[in-house]
Amino acid sequence: MDTLRFLLRKLVEDRVALLGAVIIVALVLVAVLAPWMATHPEDVSEFHPQIRLQGPSAENFFGTDRMGSDIYSRILYGARITITIAVIAIGASVLIGVPIGLVAGWYHGWFSDALMRVSDVFLSVPQIVLAIAIAQTLGPSIENVILALSATYWPFWARLVYAETRSLKNEVFIEACIALGASPLRVMTLHVLPNIASSLIVRTTIGMGGTILTAAALGFLGLGPPAPSPEWGRMISESREFLPEAWWYATAPGLAIFLVVMGFNLFGDGLRDILDPRIRRSRRHDD
Repeated sequence: MDTLRFLLRKLVEDRVALLGAVIIVALVLVAVLAPWMATHPEDVSEFHPQIRLQGPSAENFFGTDRMGSDIYSRILYGARITITIAVIAIGASVLIGVPIGLVAGWYHGWFSDALMRVSDVFLSVPQIVLAIAIAQTLGPSIENVILALSATYWPFWARLVYAETRSLKNEVFIEACIALGASPLRVMTLHVLPNIASSLIVRTTIGMGGTILTAAALGFLGLGPPAPSPEWGRMISESREFLPEAWWYATAPGLAIFLVVMGFNLFGDGLRDILDPRIRRSRRHDD
């Protein structure tokens, strides 16, 4: 409880991180309350040719798209897709990468080396290129986007956990646990993992922003959820042929992506400053 109060106090003191937290909370609320916040929830995916490509107004806050659907309402429902893709993809990456990093970092030998070489192979290919290749092979759908992102991002967590585990393995308290007869599984789960939790939290938070941006890029290329899904990247892609006249068409989803990615990055940077004592000491020394 004291730790939670400390984190909340530090978060409130860091205005940049607090701004990121506010944006993230707003995204979650928008996704949950989309049916009640949307002004035209009934026509998110319907065709209304009589009002297509109309500019922002009191009736349609962000204007209408090529189908005559309300862009504001589509942005709200698109937040649900964004959160779903990011949370599941990052969750799967953590579930894959963390155990691999723990095992490879704890044990020595050919198996540990093989695990790290596999992660190196994935890391050697630019993430966006690998994600495009997987999504193109599997076809456009939310499930395939999640699979492509999970296969792309797990090596980051594996590498992080591997390095942290190798560093902690030689600490006195770890050697004491081994001397007392604790099994490797018990030491890894009850002693190593809690001590690297702060690094994992920071990496996961920042990774959410990158995942959302990559998912939007896949949607822009037509590899994301198929039409008429209100996915933000696809909305920007659909708006290209109507620019610059229908400027509002691309502006709304573009700003949504920008704000959400910025929110996760700001919050992640703030968490890193709060949870990493080395950074706090360095900043106090600079001051």
